[in-house]
Amino acid sequence: MQSFRTEIENPVVEKDIIELADKIAAFNNLQIDEEKFRSLRLARGVYGQRQEGVQMIRIKVPYGKLKTNQLNRIAAVSDEYSRGRLHITTRQDIQIHYVDLNRTPELWAELEKDDVTLREACGNVVRNVTASETAGIDVNEPFDVSPYADALYKFFLRNPICQEMGRKFKVSFSSSDEDTGLSYMHDLGYIAKIQDGVRGFKVMVGGGLGSQPRHADVLYDFLPSDKIIPVMEGVLRIFDRYGERKSRAKARMKFLLKDIGLDAFRELIAQEQKAIEFKSVAIDADSYVPSEPVSVEIPEVSIKDQKAFELWKSTNLIPQKQEGYVAIGIKVLLGDFYTDKARLLANLVDEYAAGEVRLTLRQNIVIPFVKEDLVPYFYQELEKLGFVEAGYNKAVDITACPGTDTCNLGIASSTGIAEELERVIAAEYPQYLENQDLVIKISGCMNACGQHNMANIGFQGMTVRTKDKLVAPALQVLLGGGNLGDGNAVFADKVVKVPSRRGPEALRRIFNDFEANANGKQFVEYYKEKGEKYFYNFLQDLQDVTNLTQEDFIDWGEEEKYVKAIGVGECAGVVIDLIATLFLESEEKIDNARKAYENKVYSGAIYYAYQSLVNTAKAMLLAENKKTNTHAGIIKQFDELFIASGKIELNTSFSELIYQINKNAPTKEFCSQYINDSAKLLEKVKRFRELSNTFVESVI
Repeated sequence: MQSFRTEIENPVVEKDIIELADKIAAFNNLQIDEEKFRSLRLARGVYGQRQEGVQMIRIKVPYGKLKTNQLNRIAAVSDEYSRGRLHITTRQDIQIHYVDLNRTPELWAELEKDDVTLREACGNVVRNVTASETAGIDVNEPFDVSPYADALYKFFLRNPICQEMGRKFKVSFSSSDEDTGLSYMHDLGYIAKIQDGVRGFKVMVGGGLGSQPRHADVLYDFLPSDKIIPVMEGVLRIFDRYGERKSRAKARMKFLLKDIGLDAFRELIAQEQKAIEFKSVAIDADSYVPSEPVSVEIPEVSIKDQKAFELWKSTNLIPQKQEGYVAIGIKVLLGDFYTDKARLLANLVDEYAAGEVRLTLRQNIVIPFVKEDLVPYFYQELEKLGFVEAGYNKAVDITACPGTDTCNLGIASSTGIAEELERVIAAEYPQYLENQDLVIKISGCMNACGQHNMANIGFQGMTVRTKDKLVAPALQVLLGGGNLGDGNAVFADKVVKVPSRRGPEALRRIFNDFEANANGKQFVEYYKEKGEKYFYNFLQDLQDVTNLTQEDFIDWGEEEKYVKAIGVGECAGVVIDLIATLFLESEEKIDNARKAYENKVYSGAIYYAYQSLVNTAKAMLLAENKKTNTHAGIIKQFDELFIASGKIELNTSFSELIYQINKNAPTKEFCSQYINDSAKLLEKVKRFRELSNTFVESVI
């Protein structure tokens, strides 16, 4: 792992990769425990998978835009380090699996040759910033959101304020009021607006899915575009300070907002603005360079099946605001495709479109800037790749997470049942190839990576148990969710739980009733009119587990009897001195603060110093077996136990010392003083602990 050290031109990126390599070596030598190592590797896109000894690598594709040279690079890396398969996620990332942990630094170095990063693709950080896949070409958009998504992604990448939050933080951009970026289910969602000639956004906050979905609140009806970064910085600082850290189930932004209320949250954002260096961040949209379509002669084409071609055109072509062009939607089954097809697709797009593809939230691919005259040629060439299945973004286009294929948390197969349901729809309900109303999504567990609880028809992987205590794979059936536009939506209701093998029959009954009784209404309206009890009544007999057959104990896509197994592959690490480790981390943060100070990045330096102060206090509280659920709670308890009691002298309260961070502008003078205060506290606390340990040893 030496060669990449001299090949990476960007010193910041090189430092990241070398740090990952060093931490892997330290982990292999039992110098750091699994929990600490996990947080570092996750923030570098390295994720444990269900199969022991190998890793899933999540590759970040900001707002879903991927240049053809980047797609080729990802394909080459997958061939070299993985198994040649690429998986598109519901957050516009690409995942590859079965990667040797020790090879991840060199894998990352290879990706960076074409500006592809793993940084903050996983972990308790700002995750991939997503956007409408039609950004820049959307016929209904007031403006292209791409430059704003790009600027926000770059501003917060490696930003110290969001490197060690209690949980992940998700952001989206929507091109228009159709809200195809799904703002209502994000921690922060931006919907493009123009008010009095000024570009800006409607801002949604505190949405989320998981086992307890929450609809986002409207934070601002209109926020000028130069304020989106300062406001997000304020939101992140508050989430970092007040968000839950102990209980993962309650550590998302939606729970913090629910606890303190929207008005109090707005007030905290306002209070935080004094500490934020940039009160306005103007985004120069004109400097953002979009992809340019090529100019080529139209090749001769021979369409063999005109009927199939016409159907494909009716379902897979997307209108584009640029005259003379359309976009092509490629339906990618379960988001999985292989590197040989990726290369051929990249070559086609490079030669005949604009050298760019878009990854979508529904795990598909969009090719923008296709000349209308070239559509037959694209169909001919895409057919050779198996990429002309009709039904892009229609009912037959089912979204599913990897489930038990590779995920540690998967309870039941989501990919297996998705394939079967798509087969049922295509064979028995072909009219739904062209139906855009019905949205079907599947998740392998309650975490909702497949977004099942926002779908018209959703399925969640579960289990059922017979009276003989036999366990079979099952599906929770959820109905009635949907996107209503402009930040409005409804979440699906849990209706019944059926053995997985009965999932297709449940779908048939729902479709048949929809056909017979919807009377032209869209699914959300139809479900609302009929009500949950109505659907329960005609599905409830499918819940009966007294008459299960042998087949019911074999999940879709599997050949062997089902065995419930959650969390395989993330084995426990060696026990180490956690307090000493936290002190070392405090020292590292002070070093980072001093480096940032030398580089005149005062706001970043101040935040590193803040993190050191919190870390130091946390170490002492853990030594006393106290809860350390939130930063605010740590600060309060440290004051009570160590400062107010006189055990450690500060000449002020710890709260007064640490909360200078949001009462002072990030000046050079304040930065220097705050770093010194952080270093002094660490020395005092370490001295106190050494004396305490010496006293205990002498008594023993």
